[in-house]
Parts: sequence; structure tokens; C-alpha cells
Amino acid sequence: METQARKFPPILLWTAGVAVILFCAAGIAAFMGWIPTSMSGTSESLMLDKQSANTATPVAKRAPAPARAKCAECGVIESTREIDVRGEGTGLGAVGGAVAGGVLGHQVGRGRGNDVATVLGAVGGAVAGNQIEKRARSTKSYEITVRFDDGSSRVINEANPPTWRTGDKVKVINGVIQSNA
Repeated sequence: METQARKFPPILLWTAGVAVILFCAAGIAAFMGWIPTSMSGTSESLMLDKQSANTATPVAKRAPAPARAKCAECGVIESTREIDVRGEGTGLGAVGGAVAGGVLGHQVGRGRGNDVATVLGAVGGAVAGNQIEKRARSTKSYEITVRFDDGSSRVINEANPPTWRTGDKVKVINGVIQSNA
């Protein structure tokens, strides 16, 4: 009795291989920043637009502001800005990516084609793994610009997202922003 082994159709194998390579290429492009993000505008410009829409009160209804004593540490939040600090790669991501890419590349083709796919998979995996590691190690900080009553301004850095919005009245005491409402 003879048993025949069922062979995979070569077209199906080639299609899967090409799909994996294209998927890896798109992932690498996204991690390298070659594909633009879908976020348009900054949170600062959105806050300014929202604030200007809320201040549509007629001039006749505004009451005159009472005179205040001069305050050296008093001011107004002029802007807030999120800063992305890129992480450094240690090499572990590149090694892990090379191994994974080499294993995936080895699944494609036979003979010399298999060798080429393995090498390309390892190189692509190393690049992608390194970029993934850098993204995972990146941090964010926040710059808050305060315009003081005397006309000067100062930038204060914070590690946590600020609760302040543009136009908030604040005091800066020993480098710490406090409400002055």
C-alpha cells in the first residue's frame, strides 16, 4: 500500500511568505517613523480653540476687575507642551528580533531561497526589535510656560501630565505651580 503525501501548493506558500515580509516592512516603517501618525494638531492648540469658543460673552456684561496688589510670583499659564524623550536600545530587542525574524524567514522557500529569506528575516527582525525596544523605553515629560504679571516668563518641567490649562491663574513658589484663583 502506497501513501501519498499531500503537498502544499507552492502558490499558497509564496503568498504567505510575501504577506509576512510586507507586514514586517510596514511594521518597521511605522516604528522608524516613516509612516506619519493620524494625530493632527497638538493638545495646546485644541485647548486654545476650545477656550476661545467658551469666551464669547458680550463686552457689556463683563464687570471691571478689582485692583490687586502686585504679586512677584503670580502669573498665568501661557502654554503646556508634551515632550517625548526617546529611549536608548540595549541590544536585547535587536537580538530578540533577529532570532524571531530568522525563525520566520526560515519557514519560507527551499534551498538558496530559504537561506536568503532567513537572512532577510533576521536583519528585518533586528531592526524592528531595536525600534520596539526604543519605543518601549521612551518617556514623556511636560513643559509648562508661565507668564508672570511683570511680563517675564518661566518654563517649568514636570514628569506627570499637568492639570493646568492655558489661561489658569497660578503662583510659582519654589518651582512648584499652585492655584491663584
